[in-house]
Amino acid sequence: MGLRRRSQIRDPGRDGTSGKRSRSQVMSMLSNLPRRLHGSLSRAMSFARRELGLVVALGVVAGGLYLFAELADGLVEGEIPSFDEAILAWTHPYADTHDVIGPDWLLEAMLDFTSLGGLAVLVLFALIAVGFLLMQKKAWSALMLGVALGGGLLLSEGMKAVFDRGRPPDIYQAVETINASFPSGHTLMSTVFYLTLGVMLERIFARRRLKIYVMGVAILIAALVGVSRVYLAAHWASDVLAGWALGAAWAMACWLITYAAQRRWARRGQSLDQIGGIDGT
Repeated sequence: MGLRRRSQIRDPGRDGTSGKRSRSQVMSMLSNLPRRLHGSLSRAMSFARRELGLVVALGVVAGGLYLFAELADGLVEGEIPSFDEAILAWTHPYADTHDVIGPDWLLEAMLDFTSLGGLAVLVLFALIAVGFLLMQKKAWSALMLGVALGGGLLLSEGMKAVFDRGRPPDIYQAVETINASFPSGHTLMSTVFYLTLGVMLERIFARRRLKIYVMGVAILIAALVGVSRVYLAAHWASDVLAGWALGAAWAMACWLITYAAQRRWARRGQSLDQIGGIDGT
């Protein structure tokens, strides 16, 4: 009994030593934590600077999908119509519902801008761009441009069929419309096409100023098309926001596919130039 009791009694010296060691280990970890966090942050910032395009594209895809989901949810829950009706009333404040705010030349300009998102115009521009890329032996870029535009059309028609939202009343519309309203097809398709084309052209130039200019023009055209659809009462404002969101997300998703292919072939010792890319795109 005496031996068993003595064996069950813990050595206070050992417990004190192990406690000191535990405390010293914890203090060491806490003292090293700021340095480790700083190192992790530095590596993350270095990656973000090195792969800025990748970070931006991922952000646009995530943000675009989130915004589209929020708009779709608001539409289903009935939270969007009041916002859309307020915008329609602001652009058409007169007794004659066909009269829109602003001078006559603005209406003519909006009619011109909206044509830049028409399917016939986009297909024509796409054929011209694809022909040029093929003559430059850039088959991969031509393929991706076709995939982006074709996928955008499928997204547009698919979402219209799912939500089947009605257009603004005919008494307000300055142009003829033929199908459902949500999302705006003109806005979605123009965002996909001009952003995709802008990214391809941006990769050609080495100077940052030219890159910004090209992308700025692409964004401006897509923005003007969307604004014109609301101004002409061809769409509700939320339709256009959804078109911008989904179109930008799809365009950047196509860029990410190209980026992944570029990295994969680079590991194999090839470049997309060898298989029809455009300056690495």
